[in-house]
Amino acid sequence: MILTVPNWSFGRSPNLLRQCRALVESQPVCLHFCESDLDHNRTVIAFSAGDWGAIESTLDSLNALILDSIDLNRHSGVHPRIGALDVCPFIPVGEAPTLDLLADVEKYASNFAARFGIPVFLYEKSERGRHESDLPALRKGGFGGLLLRGELQPDFGPKAAHPQWGASVMGVRDFLIALNANFHSGDLETARLIAGAIRRLRQDGDPRFLGVRALGLPLASQDVVQVSMNITLPDLTPIDPIAQYVLDAGADEGLGRAKMELIGVIRSTDAPQATLIPYRPEQVVAWV
Repeated sequence: MILTVPNWSFGRSPNLLRQCRALVESQPVCLHFCESDLDHNRTVIAFSAGDWGAIESTLDSLNALILDSIDLNRHSGVHPRIGALDVCPFIPVGEAPTLDLLADVEKYASNFAARFGIPVFLYEKSERGRHESDLPALRKGGFGGLLLRGELQPDFGPKAAHPQWGASVMGVRDFLIALNANFHSGDLETARLIAGAIRRLRQDGDPRFLGVRALGLPLASQDVVQVSMNITLPDLTPIDPIAQYVLDAGADEGLGRAKMELIGVIRSTDAPQATLIPYRPEQVVAWV
């Protein structure tokens, strides 16, 4: 079983989102998540299948549907991004990645780059020592910075960013949990202070925050400030202590009660330790 969670840089077209959902539901895959956010201006779709061909054909159909609607020169949003299809991870469900999966992902990345003229950087377990392997480093400077870098060193595709669609990051990676705490407040400085405290605790080796990335972001259209987190080592860092820390910190700093939000999926093995996070049944991926 393979899980993929492509992230596209569009989030303000309900009609396109409906088309994406209908498309994935028509494919021989299991749809776990399909949502957009206006302020992030981003859409995350998560689906899985036991057949690589089904994963590949569904992604091809989504790219054909979505890409022409995106122009990063006219794109604004609080989420970091360098591409129209900004990042596309592939996660083996419940087992280590096989050589076949690594090869399939490389072939897909190569074909995608050739088809659309978009540079593709491999990351995490697919990266081959040519550049940074982590997503924050590859996205540093955003789309604007990408255009100013001059000659790029992608794994596939042209050595210059696509003028409309930028570059894409693809690869096999371990499972991670994307979690947001949304506070109905305009106090962005405090949200950033909480996110910064999480990063410092991680750097200091606090076991509650091993592998936790955090940012404080404004969601202006919703009158919300957000602490956005990625839990990259969920086997070592259970969710509830992280959520409780953010809830307590927000209350202590006068932000009020946060609404917790799961983006994408959670493993069935994580669910017993995620009592503070609401999620729908389809967001749970069976994990053995």
